[in-house]
Amino acid sequence: MREIDSIDRRILTELQRDAGQSLDTIGEKVGLSRNACWRRIGALEKAGIIRGRVTLLDAAKLGLSLTVFIQVRTSAHAADWLKTFSAATKSIPEIMGVYRMSGDLDYLIRAQVADMAGYDRLYQTLISKVPLSDVSASFVMEEIKETTALPL
Repeated sequence: MREIDSIDRRILTELQRDAGQSLDTIGEKVGLSRNACWRRIGALEKAGIIRGRVTLLDAAKLGLSLTVFIQVRTSAHAADWLKTFSAATKSIPEIMGVYRMSGDLDYLIRAQVADMAGYDRLYQTLISKVPLSDVSASFVMEEIKETTALPL
């Protein structure tokens, strides 16, 4: 893995804050020329540290105001079941993240839907694609903190 220094961290912090900034702006903030900044960003991309650049959207303004955390328990842990579960969750666009958990819970799914009817459609789709022992959901009432920025 490529070693990153304090300048790389500052570049990454700026990109996490706003990936649409010009190279000139980023370079000015971190004390590098445009070309030096471009080379470092290219090296960070080549090393896989920068995986992509995205635009963050406001879910509520797009009619997707309900965030759901779905807790899944299963008695099946075979490789073929996991392959089916993985394919099923990847095929449902409302599912934003799937995490295999330690402890009492097997999987935690984060989804973004318009409303309860949207959640019910997601739920029905999921259980039709893969057998699950127990599924429960918690609905976000208030988002206190949400970020994609890693603590550098």
